[in-house]
Amino acid sequence: MNDKPRCSVLFVCMGNICRSPTAEGVFRHLLGREAPELDVEIDSAGTHAYHIGDQPDQRAQAAAIRRGIDLSTIRARKVSANDFARFDLILAMDEDNLALLVDFCPPDQRHKLRLFLEYAVEAGVENVPDPYYGGANGFEQVLDLVEVAALGLISELRAGQAA
Repeated sequence: MNDKPRCSVLFVCMGNICRSPTAEGVFRHLLGREAPELDVEIDSAGTHAYHIGDQPDQRAQAAAIRRGIDLSTIRARKVSANDFARFDLILAMDEDNLALLVDFCPPDQRHKLRLFLEYAVEAGVENVPDPYYGGANGFEQVLDLVEVAALGLISELRAGQAA
C-alpha cells in the first residue's frame, strides 16, 4: 500500500505570514467541507526567512477567523530544497515569488510551479496582493481571491487535472 497522499500542495508567498498561510488554511478548510474524499497534503512556506517560527499576521488570523478558519497553528518557514521533490504542486501567490521559486527550483521540478490564481481565472487577476502594509480590507481581498482559487483547485483535483 502506498502511504503517499494522492496530491501534495505547497502555497508560497514572501514571508509566510499573510497570503500563503491564509491559502493553506482556506484550502484545508474548503477541502474538508467540499471534498473530504481527496487525500491532499497541504503546507505553506515563504521565499524569505523574515518570520521563521512566527504565527500568521494577527490581521490575517482575525480576517480568517471571521470566516470560521483558524490559522493559529501555522508557523512560518522558508521554502527548502526538499520541497521541490516533496510537493506535487507549488503555488506562488504572485509573479515575483514565482520568479524566485523558478531560480531556486531544480530544472526537472519546475513543471510543479504555478501561480495560485491560475485556478481562479474568473477573478481577473494573476497575483494575490500582499496586504502586509495595507489596511484590514486587504486581508479580506486576499481571503476572497484565495477562496475562489481554492475551489478551482479542488475542482481540478477532483477531475485529476491539477498535478
